[in-house]
Amino acid sequence: MSTTNFTLNVNSKEYTVDVEPETPLLWVIREYIGLTGTKYGCGLAVCGACTVHINGEPMRSCVLPVSGAVGSKITTIEGISEDGNHPMQEAWIKEQVPQCGYCQSGQIMQAVSLLNKNSDPSREEIKSHMNGIICRCGTYNRIIKAVERVTEENK
Repeated sequence: MSTTNFTLNVNSKEYTVDVEPETPLLWVIREYIGLTGTKYGCGLAVCGACTVHINGEPMRSCVLPVSGAVGSKITTIEGISEDGNHPMQEAWIKEQVPQCGYCQSGQIMQAVSLLNKNSDPSREEIKSHMNGIICRCGTYNRIIKAVERVTEENK
């Protein structure tokens, strides 16, 4: 296959990459742009470790071809806060959410997308929205508490 130049808007910066059109956005972000906060988990859009925002919506970057992301505003975990002090990141620390930490960038991106749409979600809305991001360590209760903490702090 032949490669093509694609210009992407990632975290409000323009990047031009020369890759095959079917290359998953995840690998472009990690290998060509050098932002390694977004993780590879399953490669099938099942676990959610690779979650990024595309025009504000959470998307699994492991199955989204780079050609499908052109013209979109892409936000990675590095893009939600320059210095790691996004309220969700701070709540993550305060609630001691991570054990291994592998899923946390996907979890945080999913949680941020919820709170961007609904600043006061119920516990059931949190559970429903976070469903599908797998935490192998089983820290789901702490994840919910972190989202609830941000909700409470925003009131």
